[in-house]
Amino acid sequence: MLKDIKCGKNILKFNKTLVMGILNVTPDSFSDGKLFFSQNKAIEHARQMVNGGADIIDIGGESSRPGSERVSEEEELRRVAPIIKKLSKDINVPISIDTYKPKVAEECIKLGANIINDINGLRNPGMINIAAKYKVPVIIMHMKGNPKTMQKNPIYEDVAKEIKEFLRQQIKKAKKAGVKDIIIDPGIGFGKTTEHNLKILKNLSEFKELKCPILMGPSRKSFIGNITGLPADQRLEGTIAAISIAIMNGANIVRVHDVKECKRAAMVADAIRDA
Repeated sequence: MLKDIKCGKNILKFNKTLVMGILNVTPDSFSDGKLFFSQNKAIEHARQMVNGGADIIDIGGESSRPGSERVSEEEELRRVAPIIKKLSKDINVPISIDTYKPKVAEECIKLGANIINDINGLRNPGMINIAAKYKVPVIIMHMKGNPKTMQKNPIYEDVAKEIKEFLRQQIKKAKKAGVKDIIIDPGIGFGKTTEHNLKILKNLSEFKELKCPILMGPSRKSFIGNITGLPADQRLEGTIAAISIAIMNGANIVRVHDVKECKRAAMVADAIRDA
């Protein structure tokens, strides 16, 4: 049984699948770029996701879609800081900051973020230091390469084994530095082909041996489009299929755009899994 994780005034319990709602405050995210780029729209959308059943709100100010360009720390903070400051007083669920920059993570924690979601998998030692200093949970994600280059012919001999070994090493480094609460994310779509993503989902139970909560983020990803032939805004059914399989195979948190619909699907998947 996984232990509870304290996030500020909230506690994450893993007796059910938790739903993380995605709030992209970016002009260029792959499926909802520009939709929530204004502060008012972003804040309202976060409230709607909480009302729809979100257990965590994940806020990001830099797109990590394939081929995306980096933005400066200053620009990223300009996008997310006011929203985190407002939402930390306004919603009753933990706020996760989706960033790989230690300075951005630190400033956002000071403003009320409770979790660091690092797509770079704590490869920057500075991020480990921030997590240890502020005693916040971290999400360690696997990514092959970086967003600009990650989808250029990614190759693995054994995708699940290689990702698991990376996560094992990063968990070890984080714990050595004093980070106590760790969530792992195999990184669907980050330097993986459609076949790689399917194998990760199929073999997700292998990651349980790392003894950390498992987060999966297949929402609207391109592998669903490759299977169905549908654009990002028409991939809800595919997303629900993917998160349901993930839950059956060991996912503890699912990161999604469509919170209300995926929350309902997760409730049914949980009931079947636990029957």
